[in-house]
Amino acid sequence: MAVTQPAAPSAPVPAVTVPPARPAAPAPPSGAAFTARPPAAASVPSVPSAGEEARGGGAVRVAGPVPGALAHRYAALPPPLRVALAALRLEVLLGDPRDAANPYSLPALAAPAGSAASAGSAGAGEGAGWSGRAGALLTAAGLGQVRAADQRVRALRPLLRRDLALGRAAVAWGGPGVPPAGRVRGRAGESSPVSSPVPAALLGPAALVAAAGGVLRQAALVVAGRGSGEPALRQWQPVLAAAFADLLACESLTCVALRRPAAPAPGSGSGVGAGLLGAVAGYVVPTVLADVLAQLGLVLAECGQGPAGTGGGMLAKLTGDLPLAGVDAAGAAYWQACLAGALPALAGEEPRTAHRGPVPAFFRLADPPAPAPAVGVAAAGEQGDGHTPGGHETDGLEPGGLEPGGDGVGGDDRVVLSGLLRAGAARADGADGGDGGDTGGAALGALARRLLTEQRALRRPCRTAGADPGAVAARALADRQALLWLAAAVLGVREAADDGRGLFLGGTHWALLALTGIAGRLGVPLPGPAPDPRAPVWAELAGRVRRGVDCDVYATRLLW
Repeated sequence: MAVTQPAAPSAPVPAVTVPPARPAAPAPPSGAAFTARPPAAASVPSVPSAGEEARGGGAVRVAGPVPGALAHRYAALPPPLRVALAALRLEVLLGDPRDAANPYSLPALAAPAGSAASAGSAGAGEGAGWSGRAGALLTAAGLGQVRAADQRVRALRPLLRRDLALGRAAVAWGGPGVPPAGRVRGRAGESSPVSSPVPAALLGPAALVAAAGGVLRQAALVVAGRGSGEPALRQWQPVLAAAFADLLACESLTCVALRRPAAPAPGSGSGVGAGLLGAVAGYVVPTVLADVLAQLGLVLAECGQGPAGTGGGMLAKLTGDLPLAGVDAAGAAYWQACLAGALPALAGEEPRTAHRGPVPAFFRLADPPAPAPAVGVAAAGEQGDGHTPGGHETDGLEPGGLEPGGDGVGGDDRVVLSGLLRAGAARADGADGGDGGDTGGAALGALARRLLTEQRALRRPCRTAGADPGAVAARALADRQALLWLAAAVLGVREAADDGRGLFLGGTHWALLALTGIAGRLGVPLPGPAPDPRAPVWAELAGRVRRGVDCDVYATRLLW
């Protein structure tokens, strides 16, 4: 993906040793710039250690762009420099994922417990081994300096995409010297690490999204690499395109929830959680990705990548770790029951008009965190961006509940998402009456209008469903509401990324394919003929795996 390189910053930067022939503000390289070759030919960027960065002294040798531009080369949606450096350090420390002798390689992590390959990675999971070995690994990478929940998850991405159990424990890590075993019990049996900046409801979904992306990339590598010589494999291209769109939708919801922490809601008690969006992610991400993993298993099996292969082994290990990370059917059912109990409060009146003005900052994934709104901010969400100053930099987890309404953030979430659905539906007329060439935008608007109609139809039954949250009807309503909020998150993230830079995330193809899948799960008929987005989405996925770019919403360049 082409990324426009900004001009060299005028502010002073740390002393840098740069190759003489490289200009001060180089053009962005191809994806191979951050892709390592086999060990003999590997060229790994030399990044400063966490201590060197904190001290700010001495020359820092960076084999590539200057520090001010490193984050822009790291991803299409660049992170803060500190986050990019921490992620690069972590990836270097983890080593080559293809080297079987590496305890953090894909073969070693996917090996059955007790085998020779898994012996080198013993103690890498949660427990005493984790607190010593992996805690030191994350400390060396400087993860303790990243306290914003969304940026913590982003910096951990190199580890998250390799192994779900290892990644889930890493997300729960609170920082140097903090015992990872310390846990607190909230209401309804919810638990979370005391010190982790990531809310409890989002620990598992954040790790699952990254781990599933690693499996998707392995499957896409096989199909893209052998598709030209084996035409039979081309039938899996639309399947992988749909899986890619579903994964981007789930990550969009998770990122928005991470960027918008919960605030106290009336009657929420003292439970520890992530509010409405966290509960929606806790339910809908494992549910949707269960279908994605089933499709990936079929593709890998048909491509000869069974459990003995790298892709099949990753998928088998990931499936076995779902209960440990709390993202299996039982974990999803817990969050579904929480949503079912909150249905009467969620059935409030929708906004009279579509969402106006800029998309709220928690949808703009590349923006720095914004200050948290005061209690009582208008529910339209134009000013409320749901962040603490400096990016969630709190010592513990913020209390939150599922009951929206009143002055709670949950109510703001509901109204903002409903407003985005209405805004997406309103664009159907504008897309048709504009230049006449935006067929994808028109189809996306028409589909959003159909989903908005479904949301309105659910309002009346939701008002009475809370009398028996365990009833089948209440759980079915919760399922439908969660899918509609997933669609709203997709619309918000896509609109925020449509800023004129030509980013894939700002285009209509992936959003149209993701909303088509959501409509299919809801049983909602599609609104007439529309362009098939699977071919361009597959082209993006195949291009990413060839260029060494991750399957995430940020389009992160891979080191290995």
